[in-house]
Amino acid sequence: MKRGKILPLKRRRESKTEYKLRLTLLKSGKPRVVVRTTNNYINLQLVEFNGSDKTKVSYNSKKLSDFGWNGSKKNLSAAYLSGLVFGLICKRNKIKEGIFDIGTKRVTKGNKIFSVLKGCLEGELEIPHSKDKFPSEDRISGKHLSEEKAKKFGEVKQKILDKYAKE
Repeated sequence: MKRGKILPLKRRRESKTEYKLRLTLLKSGKPRVVVRTTNNYINLQLVEFNGSDKTKVSYNSKKLSDFGWNGSKKNLSAAYLSGLVFGLICKRNKIKEGIFDIGTKRVTKGNKIFSVLKGCLEGELEIPHSKDKFPSEDRISGKHLSEEKAKKFGEVKQKILDKYAKE
């Protein structure tokens, strides 16, 4: 019987999972902060591995409208605010650290993924990082677009901090 060529695993062929990176993240023993972007939203999850993945905390940028954010739910500002809320929720649940998992997403300086990371860090979640990839404060707050957007960003950020400072 003739044997054919061995194919890589299905999720690797579809560019959905990088198994070497995943194994490295799992060996750390720390929970993973999984960030995935869609066409409309940003999804964040805190996932722990104990034989299988268990999601402990999750947040979607769609929920930013609860704080009065009526702008895009996928831009740099929304990414930062989602990371901030996620970090504060983790703090409330007594989760202090994690490893940042962006999957197969391409890494570029100033990417909205790093805006999420900056928000998580300001929400007091400890994640190993390098500060040279973060977008500028003006871009995160929306000052490069207009003063009105920057003002709205500041108001929403304050609402988030007020809500989670009480709890």
